[in-house]
Amino acid sequence: MKRREQWQAVLDHEVQRWSNMPYDELICVLRDQHAYEVEFDSKKYQVEIEILKSVGQSVQVMIAVDDGSLPASLSPATRVFTRNRPV
Repeated sequence: MKRREQWQAVLDHEVQRWSNMPYDELICVLRDQHAYEVEFDSKKYQVEIEILKSVGQSVQVMIAVDDGSLPASLSPATRVFTRNRPV
């Protein structure tokens, strides 16, 4: 599997995990930019997640994944999702 495909697999997993988190918990955890390391298929990846925009009862969240190698990590795999507070 190529580097970008590996990053995408990790990104898919992290997006699933974070987008399923309850709204209030997501907001609480992401008050500041959040960075951590995960292991996937015996390799380590860097994950950064932050709230890009918060308007009313909606937040826009960005997740980025890379393996820390330069120069490839200057352009990580990213995804943005929107989460609305349940009514």
